[in-house]
Amino acid sequence: MAKCKFLFATDLHGSEQVWRKFLNCAKPFGLDALIISGDMTGKMVIPVVTQPDGKYKSTLLDREYVLTKDELPDYMKKVRFSGYYPYVVDQEELTRLSSDKKYLDETFERLMVKTMELWLSLIPEKVPDRVKVVLCPGNDDTLAVDEVIKSNPRVIYGESNVLDLDGEHEIATSGWTTPTPWDTPRECSDEDLMERLESAIAKIRRMDTAVFCFHCPPWNTTIDNAVQLDENFRPVYKAGSPVIIPVGSKSVRHVIEKYQPLLTLHGHIHESCGFVRLGRTLCINPGSEYTEGILRAFLVEIDGKNVKKLQRVEA
Repeated sequence: MAKCKFLFATDLHGSEQVWRKFLNCAKPFGLDALIISGDMTGKMVIPVVTQPDGKYKSTLLDREYVLTKDELPDYMKKVRFSGYYPYVVDQEELTRLSSDKKYLDETFERLMVKTMELWLSLIPEKVPDRVKVVLCPGNDDTLAVDEVIKSNPRVIYGESNVLDLDGEHEIATSGWTTPTPWDTPRECSDEDLMERLESAIAKIRRMDTAVFCFHCPPWNTTIDNAVQLDENFRPVYKAGSPVIIPVGSKSVRHVIEKYQPLLTLHGHIHESCGFVRLGRTLCINPGSEYTEGILRAFLVEIDGKNVKKLQRVEA
């Protein structure tokens, strides 16, 4: 039997601080692998506007900053650690970003790709060569990210395929989710998701030692609970409390109950950190607090057909 120890995290959403913490865990924990199930990229470009007097103006989390040239590097780092992409512009380019959506989208994707390349360049310094780094894009990650991951020799790309973790444990992967209110790049109907999942699962040779890494959690399992939103994306309240509903995938739940793999890894719903069993299968979601720069992860040890260790990690 093969024993494997790995750290599983998800939904970093562009926070460089969380990414660095994630990589830094490889050595002290003696890991065999680092695994992320998706949503690695950030959500927004933060313009840093040059001023006639040589200073810079920018707004981050509703706070306006006026910066000197000496203060700029620390501010840029603060923006990156918050999960956004800082971008120094003059007033003319700011106007173009504000008025030309196509140009804004192109700029956003260019910054996203550049940042991902910089992130991956940190791996050789922080992660021993023997440690596998498995990155699976999620519903918020544009398709441009896939090529960056594929082209890096230190990273194993996971999307709609099966990966060999240690010679015994295989990982079936999918970053697609059911529809969200935000119309993200990788979402589809639950029926279409079922086809994607079955296509990946069909490549697994042995199910009792298999791992499913599906970004979307199984429906109605406590690790898929979120606040219900109205048509204006505002929380729905009842008797003074927000209404909590399951928002996971029925297809994900179906294939887990049908095939009963050893372990399943999920994310997507940041507030639903925890674990649950569906039959013999242990299903986990570490949740996410990327906006606070906090790494939330699970340290997992699997040995043959058993999950020997499951430990929540926060840093």
